[in-house]
Amino acid sequence: MRKNTIIPAGESITVEFKDDAKKLDDSVILEVVVAFANTEGGTLYLGVNNDGDVTGLHRDHMDISVLSAFIANNTVPPVTTRAEIIDAGKPVLKLTVSKSYNGIVATISGKVYRRQIKSDGFPEDVIMYPLEYATRISELRLIDISSRIVPDATLKDFDAFEIQRLRRVINRYSSETVLNELSDEDLFKALGIVHDYNGDCFPTNAGIILIGTRDAIKRYTPTSMATFQVLEGLDVKVNDDMQMSLLAMIEKISDYMEKWNPANEVTMGMYRMSIPDFDQRAFREALVNAFSHRDYSKMGRVRVAVDDDGLTISNPGGFIEGISVNNLLRAEPHGRNMALCDILKRIGLAEKTGRGIDRIYEGSLKYGKALPDYSGSTSVSVSLFIHHSKPDKAFIEMLNFFSEKNGSNPSINTMLILNALKDSPRSNLKKLVTYTSLPESIIQPILDKLMSLEIAKRVDDGKTKLYSLSSKVYKASINQNAKQLMDESACLEAITNLAQENSIITKAEVMSLLDIGSTKAYILLKQLVDNGKLKMIAKGKYARYQYIG
Repeated sequence: MRKNTIIPAGESITVEFKDDAKKLDDSVILEVVVAFANTEGGTLYLGVNNDGDVTGLHRDHMDISVLSAFIANNTVPPVTTRAEIIDAGKPVLKLTVSKSYNGIVATISGKVYRRQIKSDGFPEDVIMYPLEYATRISELRLIDISSRIVPDATLKDFDAFEIQRLRRVINRYSSETVLNELSDEDLFKALGIVHDYNGDCFPTNAGIILIGTRDAIKRYTPTSMATFQVLEGLDVKVNDDMQMSLLAMIEKISDYMEKWNPANEVTMGMYRMSIPDFDQRAFREALVNAFSHRDYSKMGRVRVAVDDDGLTISNPGGFIEGISVNNLLRAEPHGRNMALCDILKRIGLAEKTGRGIDRIYEGSLKYGKALPDYSGSTSVSVSLFIHHSKPDKAFIEMLNFFSEKNGSNPSINTMLILNALKDSPRSNLKKLVTYTSLPESIIQPILDKLMSLEIAKRVDDGKTKLYSLSSKVYKASINQNAKQLMDESACLEAITNLAQENSIITKAEVMSLLDIGSTKAYILLKQLVDNGKLKMIAKGKYARYQYIG
């Protein structure tokens, strides 16, 4: 049991303990400050050992103004810290460091550090090497690697066949078809594929990536690679590594998906709909996102894999500054490679508004399928997983009902709320916030609208306002056993029993047991993990849950 609640339970990427009983060398404090500034920011507790035991602050560090001035004078650019001495039984210095948004921070002697988590789960401060600078600056959106010219390249490094492919893409997808009336050189200038420098045209990285010859791509942008895989159980059906122009890779991967994306036939009244496993428009947006937002300063490939569980699209480079799994649908659109993103928008391959993520979610929501899953993303890669799931006929009919009554199609936020109410009937506002990652200020007006259209209803339990879908427009497609388990406590008990019987369970098994959606299953499993009933093994689509009693 912890002796002190003022001090955090342990070290993390944003928490560091340092023993100061024998006076910690000030150079070590500088290293921690620089590492925090170059990562996520954080707090140093000086006077606490690695085990979390309070050992106290050395008398030479009692004057916090002296230490703060020392840090500012010995970091470049100067780091401003917030220092206070707290009483944890013994005095402890709490030193708070903000994340640097203005570039890379170094000690005055030129040493640069960052924080990382070791394999044992504990943090450490390590040297940041020059080859990592470009990635860090790119994450902060201080440079755009794709817009930079390639000094040694010439227009001869563009592939004539890829130029024709570019024109076909513009003709097929873009609203700016006037671009095709330009000469090749003027087209390149208009799109930013080349920059004019002292009367000469130099290709940009984006230009080489987009329409370069294979030799030019290998020489100037060697990280522009992709892999397409199809796995059936342990059998590898397709494993194609590619290093070619971006337009060629997008076209080739799209052709593969035509074959490995079966459709489900759904009867809607007098009509039959053919609904593919993975919505084609959503897939294209996800694929283009992976290429346009990947970190081209890092080796690695955009990976597209279809297996028994679903579709995975991953790319090197984590989310850029300001973007996280929790705010994907609300954050202002901005990318890592803005020049490349702009080209892809103008030629029609990417959503012009920059809201491609909306299209990715729409591809699942409009058919009542499991939501796209970004939980497998890390600080060094973004991973999107889309489950194999059947379309929900009743949910599709409900969306059609909404469109007829409202005179327009439902927004992404409206579909998110309807999906949450489908997965979790009798939800309060707090639960809907958890399901949708939307604030109450957005959810409440949509609920009011849904109730006015008699699509949703309010069910008060005397204490809390609860919301549910109206039985007039939607009857949940669940079996009789699931109906008996709609009470949350009964659901948790059923999952616990399954885990106890099988030792290890998956989210898919919980979805099958209760006939519920992916989001509902995840939240129930998380509750059991938080309650100490289950232990999570691995993350993302490979997540497993072990029964621990």
